[in-house]
Amino acid sequence: MFEKQKFTASVYKLTDLPKSELPQIVLCGRSNVGKSSFINSLFNRKNLAKTSSTPGKTRSINFYDIDSTFFMVDLPGYGYAKVSQSDRQKWGKLINDFFAESKNIVLVLHLIDCRHNPTELDIKLNQMLKDLNLPYNVILNKSDKLKQSEVSRSVKSVVQFFPELIFNVNLFLYSSVKGTGKKEIKKLLLSLFN
Repeated sequence: MFEKQKFTASVYKLTDLPKSELPQIVLCGRSNVGKSSFINSLFNRKNLAKTSSTPGKTRSINFYDIDSTFFMVDLPGYGYAKVSQSDRQKWGKLINDFFAESKNIVLVLHLIDCRHNPTELDIKLNQMLKDLNLPYNVILNKSDKLKQSEVSRSVKSVVQFFPELIFNVNLFLYSSVKGTGKKEIKKLLLSLFN
C-alpha cells in the first residue's frame, strides 16, 4: 500500500465534496501545526500537499486519494490570529458541518505542536470528536524541535489534558524532518484497511 497518491479536490462548501464512498482519514489541528509537511513526509512526496510559511493558508478541505483505498482529508487549520473573524467563523462552520455530515470518516488524526500545551481550540476539537463519537488519535508533531527530556514532558502534559491517550497506541510522536513516527503511523493506517 501507499504506492499511489494524488490530489483530488479542494472543497470550499460541503455540496462540492467528492461523490465517493472511500473511507476518510481526517487531519486537523491549528494553523502552522505542519499538516501539509506531515502528508508529504508520510508518503515521501515533496509537493503532494502545498506547504506555506504563512499560517492559515489552507482555507479549503483538501482531499488526497491514497491508492484508491482511502482519502487523506486535510482540514483548514484553526486559531490563526491574522484571519478576519468572519473568515474564522466560515472555516469553523465548514469544519463542524463536515464532521457532523461525513459518513465515511474512519479515523481523525489531531495534530498538536509538541512544543506547546493543547490550546483552548485543541480542547474544543477533542470534545467535539468525543461528542460525535469519532475515533481519533493525537499526533505530537515537530518532535525534532525538542530534546529527549522535553519530549517525555510533552507526552505527559498532553495526557494530562486528554487522559484517554496512551503513548504509541493512540498518541504518537512525529517529525517530518527526521521521519520519527512514520513507521508507526503507516502501521496504524494499514491496520485500518487490512
